[in-house]
Amino acid sequence: MISKRLSVSHEHWPLREPFRISRGVKTGADVIHVTITCDQVTGHGESVPYARYGETIDSVLDQINGILPDVEEGIHPEELLELLPPGAARNAVDCALWELMARWQGRSVASLLGLEMPTELETAITIGVDDPAKMGEKARQNSTAPLLKVKLDREQILDRVRAVRAAAPASRIILDPNESWTMDILRSIDEDLAALGIDLLEQPLPAGEDEGLRDYRPRVPVCADEACHTSGDLPALKGKYQYINIKLDKTGGLTEAVRLRQQALAQGFGLMVGCMVATSLSMAPAVLLCAGVEFIDLDGPWWMARDRAGGFQIDDGMIRGISGDFWGGTEVSKPAD
Repeated sequence: MISKRLSVSHEHWPLREPFRISRGVKTGADVIHVTITCDQVTGHGESVPYARYGETIDSVLDQINGILPDVEEGIHPEELLELLPPGAARNAVDCALWELMARWQGRSVASLLGLEMPTELETAITIGVDDPAKMGEKARQNSTAPLLKVKLDREQILDRVRAVRAAAPASRIILDPNESWTMDILRSIDEDLAALGIDLLEQPLPAGEDEGLRDYRPRVPVCADEACHTSGDLPALKGKYQYINIKLDKTGGLTEAVRLRQQALAQGFGLMVGCMVATSLSMAPAVLLCAGVEFIDLDGPWWMARDRAGGFQIDDGMIRGISGDFWGGTEVSKPAD
């Protein structure tokens, strides 16, 4: 058995402007970067600890360092599922293991998992919470993007949405209140949102306090984000949500994300693939989940003051520059016998 070497670090990446949601404001992305090296071949993974799920930089670093001997002795991502719970720590290690295995074999992660590596993708461009005029101006600046995602709280909901819609009449729109609404709010504006042509409503109610959605028939379909982490959550979401949002930092990496995708489709859920605000290294594994997905929200690098070398280019709501050279490996042609 050839031994492996795991390295883990905390990195801070400044944003080009503040990112506002209902929970607060971010000015930088704090990420965990994992590398696993075996005989000069290296796999990379990145994740974002999230306080909403009880994670901190230190707790995620401790989780990863706690399994360092197991990883360095050699484990498969399936075995990692038994060592770490879903979350940021497992995500970074899982993605690094998949890339290491792919590059070691001269293959791609896409081929190992039976997934597609796209050459480009449509992504939502996110508009943070602000006063209606400023949100409208942001929408106008990005009105050529096919899909916008609008962050909201409980204040000035319809004023903000109307401002965005007026400024971007052709764009599809996702609304994301980040658990800040109540059923009363939802019922009172559902018809207005439908009239404004809103395409998807992401996690309007707090996870665990969403029983009011059961058998509710919204005019705008509702997507589970904070309420859906892994495939084990799906049975409780039936009858409440029409879509689920797959994020690697919730599933704990590609291994469980692929399982969640398969089971969600089999159970009749529509799909969204989302992200935390992070560099292209966080987005690269997630693009493998996007084939046939209706709503893709992988604009994390668009918020970066700078990105990793070789990362994605995002403009006009399109992700370009997707490459297995950056992350994931490529198929190596073998000479004929």
